[in-house]
Amino acid sequence: MEKKMPKKTDFRLSHMTVASGCAAKLGPGTLSTVLKDLPNVPNPDLMVGYDTSDDACVLRISDDLAIIQTCDFFTPMVDDPYTFGQIAATNALSDVYAMGGEPKLALSLLCVPNCLPLSMVHELLRGGHDKAVEAGCTIAGGHSISDEEPKYGLSVTGFVHPDKMLRNVGARPGDVLVLTKALGVGILTTSMKVDLVSEEDRDNLLKSMTTLNALAARAAQKAGNVHACTDVTGFGLFGHGYEMASGSDVTIRLHADRLPILNGAEELAKLGMLPAGAYRNRDHVESHVYRDPAVALSRYDLCCDPQTSGGLLIALPPENAETLLRLLEDSPTPHAIVGEVVEKGAYDIELVP
Repeated sequence: MEKKMPKKTDFRLSHMTVASGCAAKLGPGTLSTVLKDLPNVPNPDLMVGYDTSDDACVLRISDDLAIIQTCDFFTPMVDDPYTFGQIAATNALSDVYAMGGEPKLALSLLCVPNCLPLSMVHELLRGGHDKAVEAGCTIAGGHSISDEEPKYGLSVTGFVHPDKMLRNVGARPGDVLVLTKALGVGILTTSMKVDLVSEEDRDNLLKSMTTLNALAARAAQKAGNVHACTDVTGFGLFGHGYEMASGSDVTIRLHADRLPILNGAEELAKLGMLPAGAYRNRDHVESHVYRDPAVALSRYDLCCDPQTSGGLLIALPPENAETLLRLLEDSPTPHAIVGEVVEKGAYDIELVP
C-alpha cells in the first residue's frame, strides 16, 4: 500500500521531538562529567573558556578588542516554524549579551526531517534571520543535515572591549540580584503540548521568548559596576545561580515572593506540569539549596524550571541596580530585584520568602 505523506497542517513541530527547547539539553551534572579532563591547547589570550561554565568563550585579539564565541541550538517547543526560528535565534544571541558584548556574525545550524515541507523550513530560517537583523547581526552561512528531529540554532560571534566583558563569576557580598525576564517557560511549553495554556498566556510566553536581551545587556553596561552576569536558560534559575554563587565563593539569597512569574506558570507547577529538565536540574542543585519552610514548593519548582531564551541574572551594587531598573522601564518583559549576595554560608543558594 502506498504510504500517504502528511499534509502541511498535520505537522506539529513540538510533537516531533522527545524533549523541547533548552529542556532538551544535557543536565548540568552530566555535562560537567563529560567535559572533565578533556585535552586542550593552552592559550594565554583565552579570557574565558568552559572551566566556569560561562555563557560563551572570549578570546582577546588586542588591548581594546575581544571576540565572544557561542553556539546554541535545540528542538522546537512551539509548532509555528517562524516563531521557533525567532526563539532559537534569540536564545543563541543571548549568550553574547550575557558576556557584555554585541553580536555581529552568525552561522545557522539546521537539522530537519526530509518529510518537513520546504516552505516550513524557509519560515523557520526566516524567523531566525529576522531576529538576527533586529540584533544587527549578519547570518553569513551555516550547515544543515537531515535528521529525524527538527533542530535549529546559531553559532554567534560578538565583540566586546576586554575591560567591559561580563562573566558569570565575581558577585560580591552586598550586591543585589536583578532578573530581567519572568520564570516558567519550561512549565508553560510543556503544558502547551496538551493544550493547558490559554491563548493569552501563550502569547505572553512567546513575547518573552522572542524578546532580545539587548536592552537589558546595554542597560547593565550603562548602569555600571556589574560584578557578575549570566543568562538564565536550560539549567534554570537555581542552576545558573549556583554557577554564579560557587564560582564567586558567595551565597545567593533569593526571595521567592519577588520572583517575576509568567502568567499561568505557577498554577501549572502546582499541578505537576514540570518538564524532565526541571527534575534533572533539581537533582543537580538540591544539596546546594536551602528552602525556607515558608516557601511554597511551586516556587522552588519554578527555580528549577529550564528556561528557553530566559532573561539575565545580574549582580551589582544596590545603587547601580536602581539605575538599571530605571533604564529598564521600557522593557517589554517583567524585571525585578530578586535577591542579594551575602557571605558564603552553608548553602550556595537560599530561597526565602
